[in-house]
Amino acid sequence: MNARIVVAALSLSAAALGGIVLSENYTDSAVVPTKGDRPTLGFGSTFHEDGRPVKMGDKTTPPRALVKALAHIGKEEAVFRASLAGASLHQAEFDIYMDWVYQYGTGAWANSSMRRNILAGDYVTACNSLLLYKRAAGYDCSTPGNKRCAGVWTRQLERHAKCMEAQ
Repeated sequence: MNARIVVAALSLSAAALGGIVLSENYTDSAVVPTKGDRPTLGFGSTFHEDGRPVKMGDKTTPPRALVKALAHIGKEEAVFRASLAGASLHQAEFDIYMDWVYQYGTGAWANSSMRRNILAGDYVTACNSLLLYKRAAGYDCSTPGNKRCAGVWTRQLERHAKCMEAQ
């Protein structure tokens, strides 16, 4: 594996952007993806480009949805980078954690054990911390047979596997 790169020099890869939009399942009308979530639109955007929150009844098109996703990612990526000042990651790790940030937000990231572990240089524990985020609206999405939010847990397992692969 190549050496880690200072986070300030990294940005989301095209492959990771494609992964985010594919995993978010495009919708042309606002939906609540899992019970207790905020309304999302397009490729999982919870806000419009101008900062207004998505409301039920809002509509979009695929090109506008991509613009929304890119605006969202751009804002979150700047905050994410600043939160890891001086830290280094592999490109794969950067992409994995940005995918997580797209789903959970920079507020959750700022207080996450993943961030603390990366800053401490404990990359394996940071990967393992991904598995701590398995709840949606208070419900444990890792519960076997769950039909309420199984995708939340499946996505975490995928992120964890990719993260461990990068170690």
